[in-house]
Amino acid sequence: MNVVFDLGGVVFRWQPDVIVRNVFADSKRQELARERIIGHEDWVELDRGSISQDIAIERAAARTGLSRQDVEKLFHAVPRHLTPVKETIELIRSVKDANNRLYVLSNIHLASITYLEKQHRIWDLFDGVVASCRVKKVKPELDIYEHLLHTYRLGAADTVFIDDLNENLETASSIGIQTIRFLNPSQCRQALLDLKCI
Repeated sequence: MNVVFDLGGVVFRWQPDVIVRNVFADSKRQELARERIIGHEDWVELDRGSISQDIAIERAAARTGLSRQDVEKLFHAVPRHLTPVKETIELIRSVKDANNRLYVLSNIHLASITYLEKQHRIWDLFDGVVASCRVKKVKPELDIYEHLLHTYRLGAADTVFIDDLNENLETASSIGIQTIRFLNPSQCRQALLDLKCI
């Protein structure tokens, strides 16, 4: 079986509220950062790799009235807050040991994937990685799923995709990929056991 993992919220913790609180002390700036930076379309375009981080920072500062220095602090805090979920890493090893082929399919900024690749020695567990910023496509748009299947010559029916967001799973399911909504590592392990992937 081909087992495909999302990164943020599955393999690595993605807790934007925690990041925002660590950067900004007052609630007004926290709300601005959440709604008008992380919740803005430019965040998606960074995931897509269609704008640079410098441009995103410049636009965010102009849009929010926050200082460029404060916005830079927020962006620079993101990669180091993507900490590994130990139980998911253990699960990935179990799935690998059961002779499955493993892949990554993730919406992620270039700064974050570059940081994670340098900091963590898990990448040899995967047979392929599709990072949105490098292929200029994002979930839940159909193109990125087709890119994964075509690039690695995977059959949709022989592929399981694990993600924490329903909208990302719905697109995968629409083209015949099996899906697991990730709630926590133990629930995901059981779902993979049910599919005989472990």
